[in-house]
Amino acid sequence: MKDRGAFYETAGCLRDVVENHLFQIVALLAMEPPAYRGFGAVHSEQATVFQSMRPLKPADLVRGQYVGYRKEKGVSKNSDVETFCAARLFIDSWRWAGVPWYLRAGKRLATTAAEVLVELHAPPSRIFADSSPGVGLANYLRFRLSPNSAVALAARVKRVGKEFIGDQRELYLMDHQPVTDAPYDRLLSDALIGNGALFTREDAVESAWAVVDRVLTTHERVRPYKAGTWGPKEANALIARDGTWHNPTPDGATA
Repeated sequence: MKDRGAFYETAGCLRDVVENHLFQIVALLAMEPPAYRGFGAVHSEQATVFQSMRPLKPADLVRGQYVGYRKEKGVSKNSDVETFCAARLFIDSWRWAGVPWYLRAGKRLATTAAEVLVELHAPPSRIFADSSPGVGLANYLRFRLSPNSAVALAARVKRVGKEFIGDQRELYLMDHQPVTDAPYDRLLSDALIGNGALFTREDAVESAWAVVDRVLTTHERVRPYKAGTWGPKEANALIARDGTWHNPTPDGATA
């Protein structure tokens, strides 16, 4: 935690990462096309997404705490603050009704990375003879946000021959352009010059907090997990009915 224990005792992963950072990523992915070219139009569409989010219930949340956190400086010996959080989110809009969004973040996990995996729905007919449920992966789009930027497209490709069987293949494109400004350096600079493009509007902030308001105080106790893993096993049960978690790798290649 690098001496951030005292801060985390007042925040936790749900406040610090999920509601703050991950919700912004969800809004950018789920929003409708802006009505005009300008950050004001983007902010309006983002606010609509937050207003369409269904409030989280305790059953939509798994909170974890890595073993050893309570020994960190400034942390209570009986702390129930989460260093890991997995959430199941629904957006009640025409486009996203019934589509589950699974969010996961935490400290001391197996890899430090930020990725989004958009899994595509399988067609009603089986094109490949070996594409029955449980065989291979679904087609997907993968966006890697950090520590480097990349986009990947995965699809099942037919093998050479007469049989209609295939293999999962991923087309991976990485951006090697160097980052000139650190994220908070840019935010501070934009604030000083009055550029609000990267800031969230007040109504959007209030709507986003309304989504997590209930589970900030009404939730199960934290589940322990070992540092260097992907969190408590209960998080796997949260997503089980729709699949499994995507685990990023350090180099960005497919796990």
